[in-house]
Amino acid sequence: MDPTDTTGALTHGAYEISADPDRIDRARVHHWLSTDAYWALGRPRDRQDLAIDGSLNFAAYHRETGEIAAYARVVTDRATFAWLCDVYVDRPARGTGLGTALVTAVRDHLRPYGLRRILLATADAHGVYEKVGFETLSNPDKWMALGHQ
Repeated sequence: MDPTDTTGALTHGAYEISADPDRIDRARVHHWLSTDAYWALGRPRDRQDLAIDGSLNFAAYHRETGEIAAYARVVTDRATFAWLCDVYVDRPARGTGLGTALVTAVRDHLRPYGLRRILLATADAHGVYEKVGFETLSNPDKWMALGHQ
């Protein structure tokens, strides 16, 4: 995906992966994250909408029905750093490789920016991200956080 093209799409099996923010089913994404994603349980809809508005967004859609099947967003300055977050694959689409395809599309979309680092946090999907080239931090003791942990 060309980082200047927000409508370009890729395919994976029965799915189309797009960076077009206008296609996102915001209500569905909010439902997924606020009810089924351990990191976002209870997130209010207005906070989710603000997060979407301030991010690069990626989603996978079933090519026949147009229904959203997966979502990811990236917070970035488009120069040095990006944070991949809110990656979610709808339960019926899990196990199809869609999550790996979505994260690959995100990685490829960000590549032309020449970012120094793309980070993410996961409690249970290390294998998905390793397939795309992510590694655990070699010096996690250098990293710090401000806020709820």
